[in-house]
Amino acid sequence: MSQVWISEFLGGAGKVLLHPLFYLSFILCLVIGNTRIKRERQDFHTRVEDLFLELRFLLPAGIVMGLILSLVTVISGLVVPMAAILLIAVLSLVAAATLKVRFLSPAYTVGITFFLLMLLSRETLILPIFKQAFNSIDRSIYPSVAILIGVLITIEGLLIQRNGHKATSPKLIPSKRGSTVGAHESKRLWMVPLFLFVPGGVLEVQFDWWPVFHLGESTFTPILVPFLIGFTQQIQGMLPKDAVRLNGRRVTGLGVIVTLLAIAGYWFDLAAIAAAGAAILGREILYIYQNVSEKKKPFYFSRRSNGLLILGIIPKSPADKMGLSAGEMITKVNGVKIENEQQLYEALQRNGAHCKLEVLDNNAQIRFVQRALYEGEHHELGVLVVQEQRKRQAV
Repeated sequence: MSQVWISEFLGGAGKVLLHPLFYLSFILCLVIGNTRIKRERQDFHTRVEDLFLELRFLLPAGIVMGLILSLVTVISGLVVPMAAILLIAVLSLVAAATLKVRFLSPAYTVGITFFLLMLLSRETLILPIFKQAFNSIDRSIYPSVAILIGVLITIEGLLIQRNGHKATSPKLIPSKRGSTVGAHESKRLWMVPLFLFVPGGVLEVQFDWWPVFHLGESTFTPILVPFLIGFTQQIQGMLPKDAVRLNGRRVTGLGVIVTLLAIAGYWFDLAAIAAAGAAILGREILYIYQNVSEKKKPFYFSRRSNGLLILGIIPKSPADKMGLSAGEMITKVNGVKIENEQQLYEALQRNGAHCKLEVLDNNAQIRFVQRALYEGEHHELGVLVVQEQRKRQAV
């Protein structure tokens, strides 16, 4: 019996390679990376991270989260209608085509699917391939799809907390007074593969090669479904790490609330409907609240009179190797006090072979870092700062 289960699950896992979202996610990551590099070059005359940054975040964390949660869905026997999986895929493709990755949040793709299924369950559809999938929708959509919304939003929040703050992209933006200030942007895509059960008869009729097994009198198909989760956030009033993690905790909290409401849907249909509605409305409120509250804060990355505030660090540069980070302030270079990038450059020229910095870190503590500078190293020091003109080079 165990060999049958293993065989069926391996068969279902292999079919993830047939899902269009699996391939679209790679293309979308490259498009986002290319857009990011163009903006960084416009602001700083150099890119910060390479084209493949978004690809490096796409799979590892999402796969781990998905496989852990798959144990829960398999043990609990969560059965999701095949029509739901098809609609989620279509809505994800539409959201991806807009390049507005925030709409790839499961609150929107799965939440809207829930209400579409409610409408379609009252209609008789004539579809050439998936006729049975859409004509066999029943009341099972209420708790199962609602629970799926909740757990995926929870995963989204955890991914934001763990990965959303890493390698954020620095940018220059105009303030309300017309001066140039700094900000950071986090834009992520995560592929989360999740094992789900679908009613076996649906796929058995359409695709006789798909793995199907029997549990009692019911027939189910284990299928590994790739869910594409998107996230975007612009940070201008806090350190990126603090702002993104705070946002992630809020999203995680929303996911837990939606999941608890959805579980009550096994007894009360209205609870599942409320859960789906709360997911869409709650995620949109969190997005609006984050943007509004961010704009009310004073700009964190603005020019200072007591030093040169670091907006970003170019990877593998001397500044990166010295452990400098965004939000820290360089107050002295080779013993000379500095206030702007020109003074930084002149102080570096005093000793072209060695660099000693006095730095005010993010905990308001002074520390000293130093390093030998070698001819031909990338961008002299490799720090990005808010400068007087809109387009300037890194120093």
